[in-house]
Amino acid sequence: MTDTRKDGRAVDDLRPVTIERGWSAHAEGSALITFGGTKVLCTASFTNGVPRWLTGKGKGWVTAEYAMLPRATNSRNDRESIKGKVGGRTHEISRLIGRALRAVVDTKALGENTIVIDCDVLQADGGTRTAAITGAYVALADAIAWGREKKFIAQRSEVLVDSVSAVSVGIIDGTPMLDLAYVEDVRAETDMNVVVTGRGLFVEVQGTAEGAPFDKRELDQLLELGVSGCARLRDLQIAALNG
Repeated sequence: MTDTRKDGRAVDDLRPVTIERGWSAHAEGSALITFGGTKVLCTASFTNGVPRWLTGKGKGWVTAEYAMLPRATNSRNDRESIKGKVGGRTHEISRLIGRALRAVVDTKALGENTIVIDCDVLQADGGTRTAAITGAYVALADAIAWGREKKFIAQRSEVLVDSVSAVSVGIIDGTPMLDLAYVEDVRAETDMNVVVTGRGLFVEVQGTAEGAPFDKRELDQLLELGVSGCARLRDLQIAALNG
């Protein structure tokens, strides 16, 4: 694919992606991830113990919370805590991030420990949920390493069975594209988020025809773009964790 977009990228290019590991001095794991103009701070908090409904079952728990800062977008939005109600979109994205992370965690190997990942969008320019998943994995890996160092996790336990990342894809003016910025996302005829493990297995695919319905050929093209993009994100995660 060689067609170019307004920002000069080819249709199968990611935006510039950076992962700043250990961004927070206090969290057991953290990463500031940037997808172009989108910036998400992911922090992982490790607690020895599990929710009451898991006590005594010999398994741990990994969950996530997602939020956007009031000026993450062009205009200020009230904090949901002030409104007194968490919105449906926030709930949905929080649950998506949690599911994505648990897909690559052996909860028995984690032991009766809990890791909560907070994903806070500092700046939004499309793909906030996919950036959150990709950055959250790095924060999670460091929190697990911290738990092993503190002997809350057995030294030889392989808690992470794989890596996980996510990317958006979509069809703009009839052309499948990878990693949509906001200006593209709002014009997309088809919008999709693809969550993929390091081995190339799908965890979740969220796709919607915003305009014209899409056919299987277009679906296959979008999935190929998603898998390819996630493979590159996996390499960036590995580089960050080895840095």
